[in-house]
Amino acid sequence: MDDNSLKVGSNEMELVDFRIFKQEEDRVYEGIYGINVSKVREIIRVPNLTELPGTPEFIEGIFDLREVVIPVVNLAKWMGIKEPEDVVNNSRVIITEFNNVLIGFIVHEAKRIRRISWSDIEPATFMSSSNGLDSNKITGVTKIEDDSVLLILDLESVVQDLGLYEPDTDNVPQEIATFTGLALVLDDSSTARKIVKDALQKMGFSVVEAMDGEEGLKKLDELYSMYGDSLADQLKIIISDVEMPRMDGFHFASNVKEDGRFTNIPIVFNSSISDHFSEGRGLEAGGEAYLVKFQASSFYDEVSRVVRAHMK
Repeated sequence: MDDNSLKVGSNEMELVDFRIFKQEEDRVYEGIYGINVSKVREIIRVPNLTELPGTPEFIEGIFDLREVVIPVVNLAKWMGIKEPEDVVNNSRVIITEFNNVLIGFIVHEAKRIRRISWSDIEPATFMSSSNGLDSNKITGVTKIEDDSVLLILDLESVVQDLGLYEPDTDNVPQEIATFTGLALVLDDSSTARKIVKDALQKMGFSVVEAMDGEEGLKKLDELYSMYGDSLADQLKIIISDVEMPRMDGFHFASNVKEDGRFTNIPIVFNSSISDHFSEGRGLEAGGEAYLVKFQASSFYDEVSRVVRAHMK
């Protein structure tokens, strides 16, 4: 690993900075957006697309990328933005992979890679809307140069809205292992937290929730003040997302594993990022499993395996 690569636990992420331009009367406005590099396979010129009859207009079509058929979404159309006429010249398709799904997004310009600390990313909960986007389509906001604001898109919610991906919550094993005790769940998405919470409650756990790594550490402190050195007998597992504003899952895990009070509590990552590099980073950060959101059968199997391995 070279000095330039992201270190596990550094609480940094790398973003592809891309632009969407909006025509309003005689002015063009520039929207600045970002996608986690871990979800980007490649960036290409707009290929020849085969239109799909009967699909919404923001699905531009499909194309074949090395024998994989990939749907392509025009982000500006999906956002309800009127595009300037000359914008097509620099348009690119960002090929993404997450939740084990490949999908392309047409953007007006792909600018650069930015390295940003999660501590500089604020949750988007305070936003009502921006450029036609609901705040629940934005996972975070951060300031860049010239006091401009970059919006980090929540691609999972976009793709779920399009019907191109649904969490697998139905493929439940006939027999579910049951346990007692607590489980701590970290995820900035209330929808994702509910899915994990429901699954853990089916297994018999009482669930404590946190929205990000900072809140997760506070919850651990609170639990330790209640249970003291017997906390590991009560808190059987921590399930953590990776991408979270303020403090990401890897940085959270590094903090947990360096704190003698919590070292023996197992951590399982549950993330939409489905590349092998991130899986390796998760294990390096102290995780005992890395799951891709959300596949019920593998979730139950892995949680059972990890909890059993720590039972005295």
